[in-house]
Amino acid sequence: MALILFWCLFVNSSASANDEVVAADVVIETKYGDIVLKLFPEVAPGHVENYLKLVKSGFYDGTTFHRVIPGFMIQGGDPNSKDTNRSKHGTGGPGYAIDAEFNNKPHVRGTLSMARSRDPDSAGSQFFIVVKKSSFLDNQYTVFGEVISGMDVVDKIVSQKRDGGDNPVDRVEMTIRVVEP
Repeated sequence: MALILFWCLFVNSSASANDEVVAADVVIETKYGDIVLKLFPEVAPGHVENYLKLVKSGFYDGTTFHRVIPGFMIQGGDPNSKDTNRSKHGTGGPGYAIDAEFNNKPHVRGTLSMARSRDPDSAGSQFFIVVKKSSFLDNQYTVFGEVISGMDVVDKIVSQKRDGGDNPVDRVEMTIRVVEP
C-alpha cells in the first residue's frame, strides 16, 4: 500500500512539474514591442513541445518575421532569415518535420498556427499569427496557441513596407523566451 501511495505521489508530482512547463506563456520580443502567447498543449501537444524546445534552445533568436501580408498574417521562425540573402527566407527549418495535429480551434484574429508546405506533416519551426479571421485555414494548419497581449505589435508588423516577396523591407527580428508560471 505504501509503495502504491509513493508511486501515485511520484506520478502526480511529475505530471504537475511537466504541466507547468507546458502551460508556460511565451513572449516574442521585437523592436515594436512584445507579443505574449498562450499555448494550447491540450489540442496540439507535439507542436507545443516542439515550439518550447526550439524557444528554450535559442533557435528563434535573431530570426525575423519574413512574410507579412496585410489583412492576413505575419510569419516567422525560419533560421534562414538570419541571413541577409532574402532569397532563402521562408525555406528553412530545424532539419526535421512534425506530424499535423489539426484540431477544432478556429483561425481567428490572434491565432498562432504552424506553417508548413503542401504536405500536412511538414511543419518544423515556422509559425504564423493571423490578423483577421481566416477560416479557410481551419483543419488545414495546426493551431497551437493564441496572442493574449500584443496584437497592437502584430498590427505594426503586418503594416510594414514589404518587398516583392512580402518580406518587410526593414528587418523585424525576434527573440523568444518562455515565461514560467
